[in-house]
Amino acid sequence: MPTSSIFPAVAAAAAASPYAAVFIDFENVYYFLKNHYLDPQDPHDYALDLVRALRDTLKRELGLDSLVLYAYADFDRLPSGPQGPLYLMGVDTRNVLGTDHKNAADMQLCIDALEVLYTRPDIGTFVLVAGDRDYIPVLQHLRRQARQVKVVGFRESVSGDLLLMLGQEHFLDARELLPAGRLQALEDHRAARQQQAEETRRLREQGTVGVQSAAARQAARDAANTAVEASAGQAVSPPPVRLTTAARPLNMMEQLLQEPAPAFMPIRRVTRPDERRCLEFLLEQVQKFGNQQATPEIWVSPFLRRLTDVLPELPDWERRQLLTQLREAGAVRIEKREGEPHPFSVIIVNYQHPDVWELNPGEKE
Repeated sequence: MPTSSIFPAVAAAAAASPYAAVFIDFENVYYFLKNHYLDPQDPHDYALDLVRALRDTLKRELGLDSLVLYAYADFDRLPSGPQGPLYLMGVDTRNVLGTDHKNAADMQLCIDALEVLYTRPDIGTFVLVAGDRDYIPVLQHLRRQARQVKVVGFRESVSGDLLLMLGQEHFLDARELLPAGRLQALEDHRAARQQQAEETRRLREQGTVGVQSAAARQAARDAANTAVEASAGQAVSPPPVRLTTAARPLNMMEQLLQEPAPAFMPIRRVTRPDERRCLEFLLEQVQKFGNQQATPEIWVSPFLRRLTDVLPELPDWERRQLLTQLREAGAVRIEKREGEPHPFSVIIVNYQHPDVWELNPGEKE
């Protein structure tokens, strides 16, 4: 006999509950954004935007307060440390150890969902930001306990079996949660990287054909010289040893083509006061710390921590957004560096930007 018929009061309370529990496979979201959109700058910022928008959407459109918010990832493997911003959003992070092929969020998420089910009868809606078919059994169990169940994810990464079981009316495409401008930036980045890859492939093919043609011409000349020596009765010396096409330093050229020097985005003026204040503070930090290196640059994470003292009235995510807006305005670019134990990101200023000239006219690149 279903539990809902044994405990009708509990089932009725759950059905009328204005409270939700949200379980986020953060690692899954992060790597989808990173891989599908071809390595955009700071994919964890887009993942944080999604989490923030989901919480606000549940409240605004469904009248649901998210009393429980859990995010799962092997956070030690994620660069830039999103745990701080998640904490400020009221999200409790669950650090789960993963492998190179799969994270371990599935089991922990299911355990936590069942624990909430049996210890929090006041929560009537369970929201999973995940799409693996591994979650089907726990979702079915939640529905049998008269709980509302919703799944949020990107359609490309959500199991068709899960959607069939759940029903389209209980699925929300994560793209609809991202602000239009942020989503467009992702799509533009993906299109640019695809175009760049196609151009690289075309140039590589042209370069290979050119090398092969030169090698063929040299081989023909060697054969002609050998024939002349033989007809003159001279000892035929072996043809000179030459590098084959495969042994030529073509890989280096390919690598350079595949990894072009990063460039600043098209310039637009920085007009908002908070953006200009952020840029001004960044220039001060470069003046203070960046000149210790051959290429003046500032690490992203320490800069954002120091920016907290300059713009304390802004939440953490808005301070991060300011840096993204400066990058999109062409005032800075952000580059990744290999490091131990994790890669890190640095900020490089575009000293040809007009607002940089206005705020720091004494510096020139």
